[in-house]
Amino acid sequence: MDDIRILEPEGLDALIAALHERGYRVVGPTVRGDAIVTGDIYAASDLPQGVGDTQQAGAYRLRRRDDDAYFGFADPAQSTKPVFFPAEEVVWRGRRDEGHFTVERDAPKDQAVALLGVRSCDLRAVQIHDAVLADRPFHDAHYVARRDGTFTVAVACGEPATTCFCASMGTGPRPAATNEQTGEPAYDLLLTEVMAPEHRFVLEVGTERGREVADAFDTTRAGQEAQQEAIAVSDAAAARQTRGINTDTIHDVLRASAESPRWDDVASRCLACTNCTLVCPTCFCTTIQDTSDLAGDNAERHRVWDSCFSESFSYIHGGPLRGDVKARYRQWITHKLSSWQDQFGMLGCVGCGRCIAWCPVGIDITEEAAALGRMATAAGAAS
Repeated sequence: MDDIRILEPEGLDALIAALHERGYRVVGPTVRGDAIVTGDIYAASDLPQGVGDTQQAGAYRLRRRDDDAYFGFADPAQSTKPVFFPAEEVVWRGRRDEGHFTVERDAPKDQAVALLGVRSCDLRAVQIHDAVLADRPFHDAHYVARRDGTFTVAVACGEPATTCFCASMGTGPRPAATNEQTGEPAYDLLLTEVMAPEHRFVLEVGTERGREVADAFDTTRAGQEAQQEAIAVSDAAAARQTRGINTDTIHDVLRASAESPRWDDVASRCLACTNCTLVCPTCFCTTIQDTSDLAGDNAERHRVWDSCFSESFSYIHGGPLRGDVKARYRQWITHKLSSWQDQFGMLGCVGCGRCIAWCPVGIDITEEAAALGRMATAAGAAS
């Protein structure tokens, strides 16, 4: 859609107000404690203006920038995943009364969400969840209810962390205009924050719904020159990324590496703490917890996030299928970068780098993938 405009920084308040006026719950990046997290946004002052982040293997820190950038950080500590797929939710409630037992299914609130400032990697993760949780014959009703009617204001990334590798995964730093699975528009509006020669946003309209919202506040019409300026910001961010995964070979590398000695090496370092899966924007494993009151008259079934790094996750017929850390790490990375593609026609990793930053011992998925590739190549040459 060839509709490009300039939005001045003070216009962010008008954009947020326009979304609220249309009944959306606006969620986006905000500072909470010592991290940037996804939370409710009521005004531009809720955004992390002037705040950047430093992310390295096993380390995450906020820092004060020397400018007033609103989106001058790599990505929030947690993605938008909990917005549509919360860490814990009630599936149903049951009550026993005078010999009868009634069950009431829990229903999410029906207020539509506007994602503000969602990064390309996290937007791609939402699209992956759409394919996994919403577009199959047996869909996740709670996810679909929360996801329905979402308005998306994406922000192209200009400040990658050292842990980012979205460029190699084809998931950023600039979001694709269309969802590669469905062909539908990927966002309603796209913002690119440009800091020089003056602070402003290049706004690109992705849908008619986005155009209607953009018409509600003051912008200046622009052309292809402004769009090229925006693309240059993302291109520079991609050029600064130093990590990557070879997506052309990793699927087959992992299929050939089931007995690789590398698994013993990584298992000697991995704590099986589940951090990587809890911050991953695409992981969707869950378990069920049933609770009741002391009288036994009221019961609830909760769905909570689980992790394939947990020994109990694969517990079946008296024991776990993956009883050691080696097997659990192998399951995780093989699913992300190989069998996920077999299941869903795409990779399950978007290159956000959170699993690297939030791993207490700094295990790096890109290095593990590269090491497995080198060992597979060497084994092939030897044979």
